[in-house]
Amino acid sequence: MIFSRKSKESKQRNLNIIIVGCGRVGTVLTEQLYAEGHDVTVIDSDPARMQQVTDLYDVMGIVGNGASYKVLEEAGVEEADLIIAVTDLDELNLLCCTIARRSSRCAAIARVRTPEYSAEVAYLKDKLQLAMVINPEYEAAKEIARMLSLPAALEVNSFAHASAEIIRFKIAEGNILDGMSLIDMGRKIESDMLICVVERDSELVIPDGSFVLRSGDIVSFVSTMKAARRFFMRIGSKQFNIRKTMIIGGGKAAYYLGRRLIENGIGVKIIEKDKARCEHLSDILPEASIICGDGTDEDLLEEEGIDSVDAFIPLTGLDEENVLLTLHAADVSSAKVITKIKRNTFRNVINKLDLGSVIYPQYITAEVITAYVRGLSQTKGNDNIETLYHLFNSRVEAAEFSVSAESNICGVKLQDFHLKKNLLVAAIIRRGNVIIPGGSDTIEVGDNVIIVTTNLALKSLEDILQ
Repeated sequence: MIFSRKSKESKQRNLNIIIVGCGRVGTVLTEQLYAEGHDVTVIDSDPARMQQVTDLYDVMGIVGNGASYKVLEEAGVEEADLIIAVTDLDELNLLCCTIARRSSRCAAIARVRTPEYSAEVAYLKDKLQLAMVINPEYEAAKEIARMLSLPAALEVNSFAHASAEIIRFKIAEGNILDGMSLIDMGRKIESDMLICVVERDSELVIPDGSFVLRSGDIVSFVSTMKAARRFFMRIGSKQFNIRKTMIIGGGKAAYYLGRRLIENGIGVKIIEKDKARCEHLSDILPEASIICGDGTDEDLLEEEGIDSVDAFIPLTGLDEENVLLTLHAADVSSAKVITKIKRNTFRNVINKLDLGSVIYPQYITAEVITAYVRGLSQTKGNDNIETLYHLFNSRVEAAEFSVSAESNICGVKLQDFHLKKNLLVAAIIRRGNVIIPGGSDTIEVGDNVIIVTTNLALKSLEDILQ
């Protein structure tokens, strides 16, 4: 069965992409890759989910088993540039990619969530000839761990192997930044950072030096982690080290996060109501404290010391529970709180709640894959996109490009560029050193360059020019 709303003449498409699985990750990928102009075909065994996706996006939909060669052939696998298998079953994803690779020259990406398989990523990529193995729970755990490394921040996004970060925070009432221009801030507080985006009353600004900050502004800046800690200390934000964490829910994300925190010397307590899962977690995370109980029980949370933990992270399978638990933790403790949200909708409503840091695993996964797709479409270019983040509800893009060969932008002073509006060259990473660029700086071969812009879908560094 085929659902088709595709019109090839409607917009220019770069790659032929097949997405197997129309769950949350598959839907977000369809949204992003279609918006970037690619020719997308989606496969799912559920007709209702397929209908929902094809109603939303002008893509071709095929109802069937993505591991069937006949279905893949119907989807055009022999002409495809890329297949992305993101069903709920690891084995099905790997099988889809294997069949596609054997029957065509397309690149293949598989979603693999099981810890046993995740430990064998290098082997799977090599033997099955996969371009990428992606794990949403593991990626979410990495993002949460980054947030915990800088508790004063709402969000921490790493570039160039953590050489540089884009950090988001909210200016509190009475903070010294309230009423201060960016020029004055640079003189009085910190010079090793650059404010690149400010959100005020839902409006976004890429500011210049005359911009005056206000309490309530949500600010993103680029710096090193060391400079960011110094900046937060100078503006009076509360600084503390995370020593004890409480995680509600014992799923795969909890396991990956717990393991990562324990490796960093942080104490971990996980509350999970399924007895068999608790026993398994005790075996695979012996250093963690595993509590078998209902993590939504206020008395149990009090008994287990919610008021004395440094970080509280609800990772249940229900968004509603995660939101309520975060609000409760903020009420009874001073812990750093991080809320996991699976649902793609109601993001504006969620942003109005005081939920601390919020993560969307499906968007984290989609960004990793989208960065790869942009690189795949630019294989003959002078630069490659290495890292990609969508900020402020996907209204702003932060992209890292590596400059591999000479181009029109190399050796030219930034002040001589005619840049597109609402675009900022936020940082240049050269031989591991982060340069906060000024007008006389240049981009050279071997550099990594971070671009922040509201002009979405940059594929090349030359796209920054008018």
